[in-house]
Amino acid sequence: METDDIRKRKKKIILQNGFTEQDDEKKPIPEFMLRESPLTTLVEESLHIKAIYHIFVVILLIIFCSMVIYDFVESGKINIGVTRIVHGFGDIRRGAKIWLFELAVALAFYPLLRIYAATQKLIKNFPAARKIWSVLGILGVVLLEVLVIAVPTWDLAKEHLAMGSSIAVTMEMFRFAMKIHAAAVACAPRCKDDGTPLPTFKRYVYFLFAPTLVYRDEYPRTRKIRWSVVLFHFVEVGAIIFYGTSTWERFILPYWSDYGKEAKVEAGTVVRGMFACMLPGIISFICGFYCLLHAWHNAFAEMLKFGDRRFYGEWWTATQFSWYYRAWNRVVYAWFRDHIYRPLAPLVGSSISTIVVFIVSSVAHETILVVSFGFFYPVLFIQFGVCGLIFIPLTASSGRRFPSLINFCFWLCLFIGNGISWSLYPMEYFARKNCPPTENDSFFIPKSWSCPEIVLKPNWTFQNPFNYN
Repeated sequence: METDDIRKRKKKIILQNGFTEQDDEKKPIPEFMLRESPLTTLVEESLHIKAIYHIFVVILLIIFCSMVIYDFVESGKINIGVTRIVHGFGDIRRGAKIWLFELAVALAFYPLLRIYAATQKLIKNFPAARKIWSVLGILGVVLLEVLVIAVPTWDLAKEHLAMGSSIAVTMEMFRFAMKIHAAAVACAPRCKDDGTPLPTFKRYVYFLFAPTLVYRDEYPRTRKIRWSVVLFHFVEVGAIIFYGTSTWERFILPYWSDYGKEAKVEAGTVVRGMFACMLPGIISFICGFYCLLHAWHNAFAEMLKFGDRRFYGEWWTATQFSWYYRAWNRVVYAWFRDHIYRPLAPLVGSSISTIVVFIVSSVAHETILVVSFGFFYPVLFIQFGVCGLIFIPLTASSGRRFPSLINFCFWLCLFIGNGISWSLYPMEYFARKNCPPTENDSFFIPKSWSCPEIVLKPNWTFQNPFNYN
């Protein structure tokens, strides 16, 4: 049963993150307010958490030094992942051109919005014309969103871009599309003379770069920019990138870089590799979260004096998967809540709306991976859009009754899921690279299913562990 301490702690977390345990539509606090990120608060207010942070950093440094020493002893060279980073973010000029195109489309929305609003005023006495113009305005917004997504996707599919650069520009295209949609929804009533003026161009540009996807004319602002904080967070981003590439080279490549060079591979070897990837996979998962949702967002928030730093909640204490999905990335969650879930819920119900949110989010994530890897392999789609959706009702009531057990199961799922992802995607990548081409090769059918052939090791025997003879 849930104790009073657990109830109080959950209530505190819920109030801190701005949503209720049962229904996020009733917010006990405003959408935006001056507040720090949870990890920032925990580290500043607790010497114990600060010590754990230092221990974690030291562990990463020791692992990093161990990898450097290993490479130096084995090959006589010191490899800190610079080559891998340069290769991963190769052809930066082409990536920058694609990003500038996406930015240009996003900026083009503002003058088109002004033209649309001015025309609405000119034809205000012609209802039929206003209705037609409104439909054209909606189609125009849809066209911009399609343009900012379709053109970069087509360009990247035509000629593959380095994985790091590809991930960056594909994430940016979805970010700009969501920004355009949010601004269009917020400004649509103002174009019909509701008394509220349209935002200035300066406010719109600020919104494009602010770490939020929910449009407001004003956001809570800090008084000054602490450049030491900006530098510290960017140093964290750089360190995590170096550590991530070193982890890839030291723990992932040794298991999968030769996958497909031999015609057959033992099933035990594959299973062993998957389990070996669980620990580096979850470490990379946590580092990726910290890099993007904490360090990167806080750096830009500090530079823009953006006061609300609650980019995520305390998802690591989740006892319900619905809670985890709300708290993991509150920036994206808020956009899905306001622009997909709430408009659809009165029409089709909350369950169907939730499914639509998961499908749209899963397709977006899968598009990023498809374009970046150069092949279709919906592992993340199944994990996130199918398994993740199933776990929501399964943990709805059990999370309240057995919070410690469900949190344990939650972390077990994260470990297993990351181990599978960090195995299946490299297996498919190197199978396509190492296996000889055939007529049956397809963009949509995984190559690793047929090459190499996975076989069971013959004459497997089990030894009695208590037999010392």
